[in-house]
Amino acid sequence: MNRRVSHLIAGWRTGLPRPVLILQAGNALNYFGYGLILPFEIIYLHQIRGFSTSIAGLVLAATQGTAAIAAPPTGALLDRYSAKAIVVAGSLASALGYAGFAYVDRPWQAFACAIVSGAGIGAAGTANRTLTIRLVKREQRTAAFAVNRVSGNFGIGSGATVAGFIVAFAQRLSSFQTLYFFDAVTYAAFALIVLAAVPSPRAETVTATDANGTGFRAVARDRPFLTMIAANIVLVVVGHTFFSNILPPFAKTHTPLGPAAIGILLLVNTSFVVIAQIPAVRVVARMRRTHAFAAASALFAVSLLAVLPATLTHSELAATSLLAGVAIVFAIGECVHTNVLGPLVADMAPAHLLGRYLSLYGLTFTISLALGPAIGGLLLQTSPDAIWWGGALAAVLAGAVLLRLGGRIPDPLRDFGR
Repeated sequence: MNRRVSHLIAGWRTGLPRPVLILQAGNALNYFGYGLILPFEIIYLHQIRGFSTSIAGLVLAATQGTAAIAAPPTGALLDRYSAKAIVVAGSLASALGYAGFAYVDRPWQAFACAIVSGAGIGAAGTANRTLTIRLVKREQRTAAFAVNRVSGNFGIGSGATVAGFIVAFAQRLSSFQTLYFFDAVTYAAFALIVLAAVPSPRAETVTATDANGTGFRAVARDRPFLTMIAANIVLVVVGHTFFSNILPPFAKTHTPLGPAAIGILLLVNTSFVVIAQIPAVRVVARMRRTHAFAAASALFAVSLLAVLPATLTHSELAATSLLAGVAIVFAIGECVHTNVLGPLVADMAPAHLLGRYLSLYGLTFTISLALGPAIGGLLLQTSPDAIWWGGALAAVLAGAVLLRLGGRIPDPLRDFGR
């Protein structure tokens, strides 16, 4: 038994430097605050503040849209200036924006807060990834992205759980204001943690004469990178956002699942990611990157198709058990996918363009958070089953595109002869 426990603990050892672990602990705190408000943003704006659901949805879209707009210019700044300073500034901007949400009573005020908080999210998120990469060695990049994923899932899951109890106890204005206030506090606390405990590595600068080019034009000439990003947008849409954003309303309408069972599915998924993400680093390290992408694509395709049988049963227990298995398969695919994607982007980026490359990596998720609900929401009204078989087909095609990249992307197993 002791040997098994030791082996389990060894699977969680990352070897990451102390500043990176402090940074990820701060991320967990930050995501905890975000988790406090994530499930209740539309409920708050619609039921408490009296906005229409369409206006409430547009406010959330404004946050993500501003984050997407802010990412590329932030990437350019990161290739010249301190990532630490931008993390701090962006986090404080988000703190200001989310604190303001507690007091909005008109749509224009909500849109203003959305723009401020979204700009902070876009800037701090891109800078956070860049700062992490500059603090670790190349061989530690996969572990760093894995720990970042764990901190995010743990923070959001625990924050959403706490918020659920608070709102269930008292669904009134002061309860939601408390949630937004503490969300703002976690952003400010994260900025202080970074400022006090995380060093500031220098950005590597280069002139156009000693490199193949600078700026986003140089990124645009990297065709394998752009192909890889485009294919991964598809994978994030069908593998990440379809599960988190589309499966709950689909299950509520087309399966016997109730709200509690749907909550269990999300808990199963996030818990499995938290438990398996870091041990999965060692598994993925033994796979070629294109093969890992293909595996993730296949796992997403299988899990998407496995949703459909849940519509054929009238037993809530049977449907819940089936979809819990689907949630686990989705989680395995997420672990494989994110353990490959982030480190690959960092490896493909020239040192002087790291910020720009990572800003486009961030856009992979930001764009998908907009496209996934939009596409899935349309199909929910017109052809619900097409979400799952169409998503599976898209996952397979994206995996095939990534598999064909072959030797055009860096791979430690090939480059170092392992």
